[in-house]
Amino acid sequence: MFYHEGDQLQYQVEVEEPDPEFAKMLQEGIGGVEGELRVALQYMAQAMGLPKTEKFKPYRRALIDTAAEEFGHIEMYATAIHKNLQGSSTSVGGDPTNYQPRQYLTAGLNPLFTDANGTPFNGNYVMASGNLAADMTANIAAESTGRQLACRLYNMTDDPGMKDMLSYLIARDTMHQNQWIQILKDLGDSEAAFDAFPIPDSFPDEAENQEFNYAFMSTNLDEQPDPETPWTTGISPDDEGTFSYITQQDLDGFDPKIEKSDPATFNSPVPQGEDTLATEENGGGTDTGTDTGTDTGTDTATDSGGGE
Repeated sequence: MFYHEGDQLQYQVEVEEPDPEFAKMLQEGIGGVEGELRVALQYMAQAMGLPKTEKFKPYRRALIDTAAEEFGHIEMYATAIHKNLQGSSTSVGGDPTNYQPRQYLTAGLNPLFTDANGTPFNGNYVMASGNLAADMTANIAAESTGRQLACRLYNMTDDPGMKDMLSYLIARDTMHQNQWIQILKDLGDSEAAFDAFPIPDSFPDEAENQEFNYAFMSTNLDEQPDPETPWTTGISPDDEGTFSYITQQDLDGFDPKIEKSDPATFNSPVPQGEDTLATEENGGGTDTGTDTGTDTGTDTATDSGGGE
């Protein structure tokens, strides 16, 4: 159950000098892959996928609380865009190039659910796997790129009001990164930062190929010696294996042996069926077969040319 409280924003949004071009940049904070709509929907979807038990109740509450907060951030970005579009040209003779045309044509100088290029928000940005550890990892990454976006926007403007708003959003992303890290730790041994790894940790170890699960593979064409980095030697962060180093050339390789395509796919570039009969009637006599088209029938081609 959700409630909305009047017309109050979560934090103040002031614009001293409207900047339509910056309004276009701010769209990334709403509808971009790093934006607030993505994380708001992501946390909501993750919360709805959790079991309705006492064990998961604190996690569900944290996700819903933060999802609602992120919707408030969308409202802040939307307000900032609206204020920065004030005074923008609405005539052909003006200069609409410094804002998205659809901000006027479609939204009447208001925000859109698009990114800075005008690309509509895509639901595929949302990650909700059903595995809480995997989701927390995705959330940490989402908050990291979201904070990076806010930092870049902060550097793009000289407006004190915009810097103040973005400073707040940067601070909230700092908190969100840390809260998801803490929940990830809480899912395993809280004293071991990566105890929840590998994700999913519920897959039986004996079913996993033990030869390759902690081996760093070099795919360099020129075989290189072990660089002895922290990810090629020593104990793995999950404390379940020891790193090693292999090269792809060490593997035997495997021939996939895919020699023919299914005729129903029509993948073959050479004539078949009626086309083949027509070719034979015209004296072509090409052997097309049903393979991938590499056999062009050179033997029959010499016969059709008239030999001894």
